Amino acid sequence: MEKKKQAKSELPKEYKKGSVDFLGCFIDLSYRVFIPRPETEYWTELAVRELKGHPFLAALDMFSGSGCVGIAVLKNIKNSAVDFCEADPRAVKQIKKNLKINKFGQKRYRVYRSDMFKDLPPAALYDVILANPPYVDYNRIGEVQPSVLEHEPHLALFSGKNGMEAIEEFLAGAKNHLTEKGIIYLEFDAAQVVPIESVLKKEKYSSWKIFRDQFGRERFARIEK
Repeated sequence: MEKKKQAKSELPKEYKKGSVDFLGCFIDLSYRVFIPRPETEYWTELAVRELKGHPFLAALDMFSGSGCVGIAVLKNIKNSAVDFCEADPRAVKQIKKNLKINKFGQKRYRVYRSDMFKDLPPAALYDVILANPPYVDYNRIGEVQPSVLEHEPHLALFSGKNGMEAIEEFLAGAKNHLTEKGIIYLEFDAAQVVPIESVLKKEKYSSWKIFRDQFGRERFARIEK
């Protein structure tokens, strides 16, 4: 008997359009990087609102993807400079394109192709690190929409057992790149609150607060060094 071919899922509308708006920024998606989510835009807006009072903000956008988070910081906080850090070479190209599209002066940003902190300057310190890591558990692949699985980069989605691999490595290294009063904004899955708090205690972060997204789910944290 001939095996039926599985129908291909439809291309996401954001890829069809070729771009999205993210806090008033034009984010090109021509390199088919991870599509910015409304939940990410929600916590980024809250972070920007808090950080606007900073006299000068040195920020790091870790797991940058399209660069949407760091670009929103550059656009909405005039006295800011942002480093972008991304392991995927395709995403690095996308970040550079989006920085040009949004017309920021080159002195305000640097783009690093790096597996987390490995290729950043060892002495680099930031007032804030904004991170949207891969956090989907491979065991939950059946819960991921077919269009996401087929069209979006898996590097931006999956992260080992319980989806915690990248988060654990990130939190172990991030404290070494924060200023004395530096903070982290971290996105995660609602099921990861307990393991994340365990990592924060293990890594001896001073304090943190878990926040709910616009849909009422615990989805991001504000963490103090």
